[in-house]
Amino acid sequence: MSHTYNIDDLRYLMSRLRDIDTGCPWDIKQTFKTIAPHTVEEVYEVVDAIERGDTEHLSEELGDLLFQIIFYSQLGAEDAIFDWDIIVSGITEKLIRRHPHVFPDGTLQSVRSTDLIFDVKAINKQWEETKKRERAGKGYDGVLADIPLAMPALNRAQKLQKRASSVGFDWTDPKDVLAKVKEEIAELEVEIIRGDRVAMEDEMGDLLFSCVNLARHLSVDPEKAMRSANNKFKRRFEAMESLASRERLSSMSADDLESLWCAVKARE
Repeated sequence: MSHTYNIDDLRYLMSRLRDIDTGCPWDIKQTFKTIAPHTVEEVYEVVDAIERGDTEHLSEELGDLLFQIIFYSQLGAEDAIFDWDIIVSGITEKLIRRHPHVFPDGTLQSVRSTDLIFDVKAINKQWEETKKRERAGKGYDGVLADIPLAMPALNRAQKLQKRASSVGFDWTDPKDVLAKVKEEIAELEVEIIRGDRVAMEDEMGDLLFSCVNLARHLSVDPEKAMRSANNKFKRRFEAMESLASRERLSSMSADDLESLWCAVKARE
């Protein structure tokens, strides 16, 4: 019978892995910076399992992600910066503070009245005001100051636009945003004709940024939409390979490839 472990066991395991004398050589040499790329990868694997409906392996992927937090807490404890308890206490305190409609007295034990009628808009406004005060308390100067540079570009564009929108800097009609997308396409076409690669990159960036803006106004998550498009392309391309059978795609003409692509789309 397998043993059931708890969070304290996982923390102890982490300390053993980092033991300078008896631990794992790989784990011992890691730092915050070297672990960060693994954390990003684990986040994507969790999201991938969710989007594929792979609930069988979701628990495992969440465990891998949890281990990343445990790793950081161990590194923080070794440097006397923070530890697991500080992490847990901090997030608990912050969530209580951000949910006064659930914890009316600002304590974990306080309970709101069941007769309270929620005003979702008021709650969202209160949430943003609380986060705004928190940003100011951290010394962030400016509406966009604390948006991480390391975020995926589409997500960061969406975050920048949403934050700017909070102070009124935004389009009011999706049709206007669509017009802006068309304008950016026209500007890109000009630079393609000119052959200016630097300008092409700049205009392509403007076009992608405008597409994210349009997605936001249509209530479409651009990152999710892009992942869906990637998966669709992969599925269709692999179907092309299957239809081509023994013939290599690289040996086929452009017209034959287009016909094969159309056949795959028709099958779907």
